[in-house]
Amino acid sequence: MRHGTKVGRRWRADARHDRLISELSRRDLLGFGAGLAIGGVFGAGAAQAREERQPHSLDAFFTPDAVVAAALSPAGDRVAVLRNIGENGARRLAIEVVDAADPTGPRRIVPIGDQEVETLAWANDRRVLMRLAIPVTGGGAASIGSKLVSRKVDLHSRRMISVDLDTGGAVVLFGNERNRQRESLNLGAVVDYLPNDPDNVLMAAREYSGRLALHRVSVETGRASLVDIGNTNTLTWATRDGVPVMRVDANARGSMFNIFVRAGEQSAWKRVWRQSIEQARSFFWIAPTERPGVALVAARLDGEDVMSIRELDLETLEFGAPKASRAGLDISAPLLDAKGDFLGALYYAPRAQYDFADEDMTAHHQAMNKFFDDECNVMLGTTDRARNRFVVHVTGPREPGAWYLYDKRARNFAYIGSRTGMETDRLGPIEVLAVPTRDGAVIEAFLTAPPSRRPGPLVALVHGGPEVRDIHGWDRQAQVLAAQGWWVVQPNFRGSGGFGKAFAREGYRRWGERMQEDVEDAVAHAVRTRGLDADRVAVMGASYGGYAALMGAVRRPDLYKAAISICGVADLGDMLDYERREDDSPDTYVFRLWVDRIGDPQADRPLIEAASPRRRAAEIACPVLLVHGEDDAVVPVYQSRRMNDALRAAGKTVDYVEVSGAGHADWEEDIERSLMRRYVGLLRTAFA
Repeated sequence: MRHGTKVGRRWRADARHDRLISELSRRDLLGFGAGLAIGGVFGAGAAQAREERQPHSLDAFFTPDAVVAAALSPAGDRVAVLRNIGENGARRLAIEVVDAADPTGPRRIVPIGDQEVETLAWANDRRVLMRLAIPVTGGGAASIGSKLVSRKVDLHSRRMISVDLDTGGAVVLFGNERNRQRESLNLGAVVDYLPNDPDNVLMAAREYSGRLALHRVSVETGRASLVDIGNTNTLTWATRDGVPVMRVDANARGSMFNIFVRAGEQSAWKRVWRQSIEQARSFFWIAPTERPGVALVAARLDGEDVMSIRELDLETLEFGAPKASRAGLDISAPLLDAKGDFLGALYYAPRAQYDFADEDMTAHHQAMNKFFDDECNVMLGTTDRARNRFVVHVTGPREPGAWYLYDKRARNFAYIGSRTGMETDRLGPIEVLAVPTRDGAVIEAFLTAPPSRRPGPLVALVHGGPEVRDIHGWDRQAQVLAAQGWWVVQPNFRGSGGFGKAFAREGYRRWGERMQEDVEDAVAHAVRTRGLDADRVAVMGASYGGYAALMGAVRRPDLYKAAISICGVADLGDMLDYERREDDSPDTYVFRLWVDRIGDPQADRPLIEAASPRRRAAEIACPVLLVHGEDDAVVPVYQSRRMNDALRAAGKTVDYVEVSGAGHADWEEDIERSLMRRYVGLLRTAFA
């Protein structure tokens, strides 16, 4: 399917829609979990002690996935496994059909070919749906001076394919609409798999007017009929028995979500919530309840610390009392069964844990964790209608990802497939630190050791947000750094998300001090308790983490020997000006959120300037590497450009890489690999 390089109005709208939907998924405002999961191999349980072996090479962390996705059929009798069977780095995908009653037996192969598949899900007990991403143009990457140029267009044409696993036959959804196929960039957005209507799914597609519409699409023929129509800023819906009852719209800039609900088809849409795309989420949809006009949601109401699961009356917009919550922890995601009913709530404490609606599941999940020596995140994925069989997705600090089939009645695990062939004993182990801070608090941090576990240099890897958090899980950047023989500390400093509103507020208007102090205290704790080299410490991060790296270099020229800022903020005053200028939300909602967190541009001007690395570039002593996407709409590229100018004017050592055609650290894998080589090169020189 060929597409020209001309990008028209609907293509631009579809491209913006894809970016915002990815943010919506990242924030989990919706509780639909039927898409792609990424897997790898942990082995058959506990890691065996072996003689010390060489760590994996940097390139090994960027090898193509062997298994791309796996999903259990609604009946629970088959598992579809999407595997790359190509040789010598070639991509040749096929679906392996696994008999769930005999998962170690022979697997039937359904060829797919050289396609980029983003999601795999069962439409019914016979057909699976795959979303294909088709690049508009090809190309590669080249380095031109300090500019890393991407010739890979970041636009993809997305199409949903329905494959009959009994016959191998396939149909393209919306395939009979030639004009829509030619004009629309995104025809791959499934809103609801309609478990009570196995012949159809609900899909979103943009109309010629630019408005997003909801369609009922046959998985047998690909033909569609209109169900509902939103507006030009609509992102998605949630439904009850095929009727839309929740809708998410973005503002024109894409910095804020508005969530609307209605009790039924004849009711008017009413806004129930709004939230900024960059702040800690405070609401997401879970599922309809058995009672008409009532839904299950997760929400943090005014005056509450954590998000709680509660009912929402879609007509009156009244929230019920909390049904489930954990003190000091926000719910991360809901778990739904094959019918779309609520199974449980996911938390990280610090590994993945569930509060199940069916308490009987708790013992099963604990047994699954013991199977992996309580080291991994055992994530329950697709389940059958009987809630007996589950495809389980396993990840961990030393586990890029693997899939297993769990049979609840038989209490049996069966290995399905692995994302990579990376070996556990060649990866760095992780431990959870309780870090005492200088003012008497205690924060959580993760410390990754090199595979050798020998003391050496330390890298502080600071997360973005800042109202997100690091988890006890697979982190490729941390493992690449550990493979060089370096330790990596990842602090959940005060101001992080996921631990309740009070913990996040501990960082408000304290970007240049308390939040930095927590990072420094985590570094000091790791150095002191593990005997690491205090003279060889570096700091790096992306987005807020990039800011923290630069501010760390300002505050502690005696500590950090290198700083790497990826799409980082360098001047808080400039950032607030940008947010105020670009904010098109009613009553400047998004700008006011940033004022709460950073400070008032007028009243707090001295504080803001003192906390802006660009204003204090002369105080930096270590070499600095700046990386930024040219088209970054979250942190504008001039933040790094101006920091680069300030460092050069001060006579400092700085390297600046600008990635053409990229946004907020969303570049292609080959560019990420090239950048990781630069990061490692700078740190190796700094630690020499």
